[in-house]
Amino acid sequence: MVDVFSGRLLVSKNGCSVDPEEALQNKVVGLYFSAGWCSPCRDFTPILCDFYKELLEGKRPPAPFEVVFISSDHSAEEMAGYMNAMHGNWLALPFHDPYKHDLKKKYNITAIPKLVIVKQTGEVITDKGRKQIRDKGLSCFWNWLEVAEIFQNFSS
Repeated sequence: MVDVFSGRLLVSKNGCSVDPEEALQNKVVGLYFSAGWCSPCRDFTPILCDFYKELLEGKRPPAPFEVVFISSDHSAEEMAGYMNAMHGNWLALPFHDPYKHDLKKKYNITAIPKLVIVKQTGEVITDKGRKQIRDKGLSCFWNWLEVAEIFQNFSS
C-alpha cells in the first residue's frame, strides 16, 4: 500500500493522523467509497462494521485486514459525523485530500457504496467486496487473503 498512499497521511476514527505504510503493511485493504447521505451506504456500513469487528476484534492475532474510507460526503463535518455514528474503527483519507478524486478514477468508481479489495501493490483483488461480504460473509476474506499473497503466520 506504500504505492497507493505514498506521501500521505490517513486519519483514524478519533481524528489522529496515521502513517499508512505502518498501518496497512502486510494487510488486505478494503477501499470503502461511501457517504453518509447515501442510503445504500448507510445500509451496508453496519454490515461492513460487523465483518471488520469479527475479523479484528475477536481474533488473536487479528486478521490482516484494514478498511480505508474514501468519503463522498459534502463536508468534513458530514464525514466526521458519518464516521462517528456508523463506522468501525477503521481509517480514512482526510476529507480535504484531493487524492480521493485520483483514487475514484484509478478504481473506476462511478457509484457508491463501493468496496474495492486490493493487494499491497494496490492491484485489485475484487471490486465486488460489498456483494461478496453480503453473499459469503467472513469466508470471502480467506479467499482475498489467498490472492493477496501476504506471507505471515496466520491461519483461519
